[in-house]
Order: sequence, then C-alpha cells, then structure tokens
Amino acid sequence: MDWVPFVFGTIKVVALGTGMFFAIKWHYDQGKKIGMRAVLRASAKMVAIFVLAVVILGTVTFGLSSMLGLDLSY
Repeated sequence: MDWVPFVFGTIKVVALGTGMFFAIKWHYDQGKKIGMRAVLRASAKMVAIFVLAVVILGTVTFGLSSMLGLDLSY
C-alpha cells in the first residue's frame, strides 16, 4: 500500500501535464489562426467575467455569513 500514492500521483502528473501541453498548443494554434487581437479581446472578456464572479461571490458570502451571525471584523 505504500506504493499506491506514488503510482497514482505519477499517473496524475503525467495526465495533467499532457492535457496542459495540448491545451496550450491548441490555444496557441487558435491564436495564430484567428488573430492576436481577437484572442486578446476574448481574454479580456474572460478576465472581466472572472473578476465580476469573484466580487459577486465574495459579496454573497459576506452577506450570508453576516446574516448567520458570524463575526468577520478584524
């Protein structure tokens, strides 16, 4: 049983590494095909959506925790 985490960990690292390589390669190829301007515009939209989602999630979490009586002050 001592070898199980090492084997599964190695398989996980290889699978995720391979997936990341092909994801980066695909996005790079799409950027060359579509154009850098469109890729930057799409990236900016995704960053804006992510930041908005984080702000909304933080606000909802803070409101809910305050409503439940948790003290969040420093």
